[in-house]
Amino acid sequence: MPRSRRSRRTLTVVVLVVLSLSLISLDLNGRTHSLTSGVKSVANDVYAPLRQGVLDVINPIGNFFAGAFHYGSVQSENERLQRTIGELQAQQAERTFEQRQLRELRLPFLQSLPTVTAQTIDEYSSNFTATITLNKGRADGVDVGYPVVGAGGLVGQVIQSFHHTCVVRLVTDGQSKVGVTFGNNQLTGIVDGQGPGNAMTADLVAPHTPVHKGEVMFTSGLDAASYPPGIPVASVVSFHTAAGASQESIEVHPKADLSQLAYVDVVQWVPPT
Repeated sequence: MPRSRRSRRTLTVVVLVVLSLSLISLDLNGRTHSLTSGVKSVANDVYAPLRQGVLDVINPIGNFFAGAFHYGSVQSENERLQRTIGELQAQQAERTFEQRQLRELRLPFLQSLPTVTAQTIDEYSSNFTATITLNKGRADGVDVGYPVVGAGGLVGQVIQSFHHTCVVRLVTDGQSKVGVTFGNNQLTGIVDGQGPGNAMTADLVAPHTPVHKGEVMFTSGLDAASYPPGIPVASVVSFHTAAGASQESIEVHPKADLSQLAYVDVVQWVPPT
């Protein structure tokens, strides 16, 4: 009995499909009339649910295979877009960093002294030496002996100048010596570089001189000094006077952030004669 029912259902589906095809053929050949139009209408009503059921089964399968065929290209495009987004984000971060560096170069202690803004294009350091190379030189108004400042204070001094580049000795370099004042400009000393990674020292300060941690030392600007007065050089980290010592032992840290020297200002200043 169940088999007979299945046979009848199968026969019904076949008849409906054949009838639908016949009606479509007649319609395309322009031979329809009122009778076939009525039959076609009835057949459409009966066949519509069956057609929709078939489409419901076929469409997802088609979409699955289409997606499978295009998956590789979609994945490649997604990876390309991710790379583009990453590059744009990196460029934006770099621009933001450069803009911040340039803003920080507006240093009040320079007052009205003329400057040349330059970009660091190379750096060199060893146990005793610390230098950077800038993208400005003689043709840009940069000469040997000019002070170089950055965000926070003194960076160093130009020791070589070429047509469009120059080399700057940093304050941490072992050959750097900067005359400073502190204690309301009543005390003097010399800040000496000790090489990269080593604390700078403030020398020629009398024993037991009153000093406090964090105290800032400024360029002295005394006669024949290499730097104009008032530029922050270093802050005191520690101090003590050993028994029988001829001077106080003072360790200092540069005020300029020497790890962030993307842009600096070269001060067009020479000692007065």
